[in-house]
Amino acid sequence: MIRTESLVKTYVLGGDTIRALDDVTLLIGDGEMVAVTGASGSGKSTLMNILGCLDQPDSGQYFLADEDVSRLQKDRLARIRNRRIGFVFQTYNLLPRMSALENVELPLLYAANREAKDRAEAALRTVGLADRMHHEPNQLSGGQRQRVAIARAIVTNPAVVLADEPTGNLDTHTSREIIDLFHSLNAGGRTIVMVTHEPDIAAHCQRQIRMRDGRIVED
Repeated sequence: MIRTESLVKTYVLGGDTIRALDDVTLLIGDGEMVAVTGASGSGKSTLMNILGCLDQPDSGQYFLADEDVSRLQKDRLARIRNRRIGFVFQTYNLLPRMSALENVELPLLYAANREAKDRAEAALRTVGLADRMHHEPNQLSGGQRQRVAIARAIVTNPAVVLADEPTGNLDTHTSREIIDLFHSLNAGGRTIVMVTHEPDIAAHCQRQIRMRDGRIVED
């Protein structure tokens, strides 16, 4: 599902060149659940941005389902993000004045209204929020808001879900519930790639990839 070959990504900060990714070669199979770990500055977020087609490498190649997306134009990358990849963020990224249902409908703006609503309702039922569809984010707990974010990530039926510290703002019990939900999505066939700094969360994944100084040091 995901294959990278010799990815390099550099940034210039204050006159210094930072090599955020340094020759990263990686293979993630269809249906795997993978944790990417490492200290702050290890390159894991940069890698996630490239895997999510939010950024492009300076050199190297990235294949998503056998398509080389390394050098695609921005409009093509945007279509891939919308159709093939779902994103879950630590801070939920929900619009505060929209209901849970309206937030989940956002990736379906170009779908017919009835279809978008039906699919959004189905996604919210999948994450156990059938009774909270019309609540706004400030009326939901942290765990419920993360469930809304997960529903939004899966509403387009993507093959890959990328989660960036999805339990970072949650207590231990709620974190376990969210991980159980990811396991359920993975059991349904989705490939899950999760960035986390929490060893106990990473331990729930089938595979752990550890990064340091822009390189994969353990897999």
